[in-house]
Amino acid sequence: MSAPRVSLLLTAARIATFEQQRSLTNASGFFFERDGRLFLVTSRHVLVDEPNGHFPDRIEIEIHTSESDLGQSVRFSMLLYRDGKSTWRQGSDTGGDIDVAVLELDRAALPDSSVLQAFTPSHLQRSLDEVEVGSSVLIVGFPLGFHDTLHHLPVVRQAVIASAFGMRFQGLGYFLTDGRTHRGTSGAPVVMRDAAATAGGEPLPWKLLGVHSARLDMANRDLAQDESLGLNCAWYADMLMTLTAP
Repeated sequence: MSAPRVSLLLTAARIATFEQQRSLTNASGFFFERDGRLFLVTSRHVLVDEPNGHFPDRIEIEIHTSESDLGQSVRFSMLLYRDGKSTWRQGSDTGGDIDVAVLELDRAALPDSSVLQAFTPSHLQRSLDEVEVGSSVLIVGFPLGFHDTLHHLPVVRQAVIASAFGMRFQGLGYFLTDGRTHRGTSGAPVVMRDAAATAGGEPLPWKLLGVHSARLDMANRDLAQDESLGLNCAWYADMLMTLTAP
């Protein structure tokens, strides 16, 4: 396989959460690089979810170790607490807590042969007017933990932007997507093809628009008569510039 064909898939990482040795949940994440520092991005509720009693103390991700054989990978463990303090960064704004968290990876601890792709600040969407409602996007993740177990790669789901991009839906820091998602997709990148980067032969020709968080539904929906809305929350990716600042 040529690198451009799988470059987007190599941005994503399957996350497994643990309480000591007890396996808890599976989720999605992706890599973001800034000023030579490498971060893992996911949803905050993957790392701690107080209402549901979810308190893992470490996570594991899979790292590819051979560009010519994507079947080769290693598990990389990361502690979520050190000296009684959480190792991740999270944020909030005028609307409250934001369901995005980042953990910095120690590059020296990664295998020398690590194969991954990372989004950078250049992949963030600068002009909000260029993204119209109804635009096609992809959500790259591990729904219900499902993935290519031979090559350790995620799958993508198609969706469209379902609210006015650039506007905070109901005053919160996210926009909506319309697409089929499942548990395990939390923390997945929401991306849109970058035509200019594609024409220029860039290795990762995608715009990073958001971080998928959760499905959105009506609390008063009649479960017998009304189907689920099929809408999802995606937090704006520009929050990563705040969370990865020195």
